[in-house]
Order: sequence, then C-alpha cells, then structure tokens
Amino acid sequence: MANTDKPAGLKPVGHLLNGAYTGETRVYYVPSTDGTAMFKGDAVGLAGSADDTGKYPPVPQYTATDTQVLGVAVAFSTVAPQIAADPSDLTQFYRPASTAMYVYVIDDPFVIYEIQEDSGGGSVAAASVGLNCEIIVGSGNTTTGLSGMELDTSEVATTATLPLKILRLVDREDNAIGTHAKWLVKLNTASMAHTTGV
Repeated sequence: MANTDKPAGLKPVGHLLNGAYTGETRVYYVPSTDGTAMFKGDAVGLAGSADDTGKYPPVPQYTATDTQVLGVAVAFSTVAPQIAADPSDLTQFYRPASTAMYVYVIDDPFVIYEIQEDSGGGSVAAASVGLNCEIIVGSGNTTTGLSGMELDTSEVATTATLPLKILRLVDREDNAIGTHAKWLVKLNTASMAHTTGV
C-alpha cells in the first residue's frame, strides 16, 4: 500500500527527555511588515529583535538560508497574547501574509516531530537514520491551516548545519520506507540549544 501524500509540516509527537510532548508553547510575534503567510507546523526562526514592548520576539517563517530554527508554529491570535484563537473568528487557522499576529511556538529543542518526506531526491533510506536533512518550504493549506513543509530528500547528509536530524521511520501500519514516508525528527540547529546568537 502506497504512503499517502499529505504534507502537514512538523507535528509534535514526543519528547527526547520525558517521552511525551505535553503541549508547552511560548508566545512570539509576526509584524504586519512580514509578507509571508504562516501555517500550523511551519518551522520558524528568530528575527533577532522584539516588538515595542520587548516581550514578544518576531519570528519569520524558516528559509533554507537560516542557520538556526527556533521551533514550530502551532497557533495564532490577533487579539491578545494570552488567547490562542480569536473568538470572533474561529475559522482563522493560519496567519495571512502582512497580518500582525501573535504566534504560539514550540521552542523546546528536545521535542520530537513527525514530518513527511518530499521524495524529490529519491526516498530516504533506512541507512539515513541518524543523518541530518534540510526542510523544503511548500505552500500551506488555507482551508486546514496546515503547513506544506516537508523533509527535503535532496539534502540528507552528515552536514552539521542542516536543520533536522532523522531519528527513525514513524511506526504505523500506513507508513513504510518509500515515496511520501513519514519520519521522526528533532531540531538539529535549535536556537534554544545553540551557543551562537542570531
């Protein structure tokens, strides 16, 4: 049975230290000057500053030129940093381009994520477990709010600067090594575990 082609970015599924991911996030910010839409499951980076209050650092969507990954966006709010959804518009599942919003980010460097491979460079092999890889940025889904990011199979190597480390294949009956396989990964260049500032 072929693997389903259903990219959804990075989905938290576990934790390296205590086994389970228990839902912790921190509030960040995306200003209206940021013209890139953001979706649940998108990897994000640190812009290296903060909003006018100094409380909420801005987080742009990850790009392949970034040297660090802060974490993964999971919710958005236009109303207040304490509310992870706008009660006046519960259909808003993503952050539209050029819209100022608070972003709830998993910034724990020890969280384990599930991500689909893009299979653009062939399929990830069992021998690739333990290697690092790049993230390919795809178009998010404005209906579901889910990210289009995938594991870039064209860039799987020992390179220390690649953002993800491949831990293992997701153990499910509907998943096997091959096209569109789902893999467990961790952030390899996590900002919160990095000694270099941004």
